Amino acid sequence: MKAATHWTIGLIGYGEVGRILAEDLRAQGLAVCAYDIKLNKADSAMELSFHASELGVALLGDHAEVAKNSDLVISAVTASQTVLVAQAVAPGMVPGAYFLDFNSASPGAKQQAANLIDAAGGKYVEGAVMTSVPPYRIKVPLLLGGSFAAELASHITSLGFVAKVASEQLGVASATKMCRSVMIKGLEAMVIESFTTARYYGVEDAVVASLYETFPGIDWEKQATYFFQRVIEHGRRRSEEVREVAETVCDAGLAPWSASGTAERQAWVADLADAGLFGERGAPEFARSADWRVEADRMLAQARERPSTP
Repeated sequence: MKAATHWTIGLIGYGEVGRILAEDLRAQGLAVCAYDIKLNKADSAMELSFHASELGVALLGDHAEVAKNSDLVISAVTASQTVLVAQAVAPGMVPGAYFLDFNSASPGAKQQAANLIDAAGGKYVEGAVMTSVPPYRIKVPLLLGGSFAAELASHITSLGFVAKVASEQLGVASATKMCRSVMIKGLEAMVIESFTTARYYGVEDAVVASLYETFPGIDWEKQATYFFQRVIEHGRRRSEEVREVAETVCDAGLAPWSASGTAERQAWVADLADAGLFGERGAPEFARSADWRVEADRMLAQARERPSTP
């Protein structure tokens, strides 16, 4: 097989993660092609097409066409699309080509996707992205799993990926990600709920001061602002991920009380964002308020108009 530095990389999903990967791969001179269902929507196709054109990324007509032209297919979509993407890609998989599943899905969903890709002659590798992509870009910590994980890791490290093999057994990497997300996505939801409620009662300064005292290693003002920004911008994707987290918890025999509540709070913020409460999505100022209080006040104003029920 040719060296990874001469591969064509196919991206399924050309959102934030897909575009970051495209930028870093094209900077190394690699050929990149991509497909995103948003290319079928006029309001988003222009933005994606412009970005791809500027980079020299070939936008193709569907999932299978990307697979037919790729040595490595990377699926970077929302969690609910994990298995559907594998189904759509499978008919085009080149025998022996790799399929790296970047999606934040449950171990069960990853197993279903693996069965589809492997049956088509591809080499499925589950990937678990262990922190937010933007600060790290292609070097984001990545856990790999499956029988082809070590093989793929030996190739993609030369492309700048920071990949570690979690296990040859499918599901271990995803379970690690899912259990982490109970905490991380849950903390986002709790901060939004706690701080916004504290703002309503006028006790936010006292609450934040108390948190600084209890957890002095965290800059709570900065962290809260970041959490509000990320959930406003990506709450839909996060809510889908946490529903997969809830499935993972259920499979362990536990009731997913925390995960289910987190998914609802993330989806609630996403609904508000889609309704335009925080401004026009895609505008430079969208989800970029330097003070979380600005966004909390918007949420409170909306809540007064349409009170939530437990």
